[in-house]
Amino acid sequence: MKPILEVKSMTMDFGGLRAIDSVDLSIDKGQIVALIGPNGAGKTTFFNCITGIYTPTAGDIYISSNGAADGKNERINGLKPNVVTRKGLARTFQNIRLFTSMTVLENVMIGCHAITKAGIMGAIFRGASTKSEEKLIVEKSYLILEKIGLSKYVDELAVNLPYGAQRRLEIARALATDPFLLLLDEPAAGMNPQETMELDELILKIRNSEGISILLIEHDMKLVMSLSEKIYVVDYGKKIAEGTPEEIRHNPVVIKAYLGEEVAS
Repeated sequence: MKPILEVKSMTMDFGGLRAIDSVDLSIDKGQIVALIGPNGAGKTTFFNCITGIYTPTAGDIYISSNGAADGKNERINGLKPNVVTRKGLARTFQNIRLFTSMTVLENVMIGCHAITKAGIMGAIFRGASTKSEEKLIVEKSYLILEKIGLSKYVDELAVNLPYGAQRRLEIARALATDPFLLLLDEPAAGMNPQETMELDELILKIRNSEGISILLIEHDMKLVMSLSEKIYVVDYGKKIAEGTPEEIRHNPVVIKAYLGEEVAS
């Protein structure tokens, strides 16, 4: 079975600074994988390279077509973010990036529009096919909000949502693009323990019920250790370890560079 995402020797330079140094990573279908490391280790830069915000200086990024374990390999280096999204990769950001003056439903609809067929002319003249597609988008967006547990906020402005609900709304908007791989950049940042527990349950639900693979950056080690099947650790742009949560928990190199002490089971 081939990986649905395979990163080979990816390197990213900014002038004389090497932010990522020949990092390898792979994700199999249905896996939850974590990328961890100290602040400034290059984790978000790694995400930005995968999702088309940056073009890596060197290395290769391959996806399996449509996220199928037997799909054709596609190299996605240098593709624009909207093209990467259409190919099945969606992400959230470390800092919440909602359209705060739009409703919760409208925010999810924006995600749907990333994969719609109606072009500029359809939006202007609003023919029968465009109206039909718009109706399906509304229905799909509401269904996603129900699955995420946000349907009660459907007509609320995004800015009025509790913090944890705003984080979940970002995930809902990403799901609206029909991804096979969801990249979550510090989804638990700023959450209280109750919100973090609900996030843990949501991520498992997305994987188990929707069949979507997950790659997450996270500093909450309890969340990482409970969710992940594989963990990659980076420090100063270099991969210093990979393995199961149990292996990472007791890895002396990781403990020295990042964890500081062995994480409690």
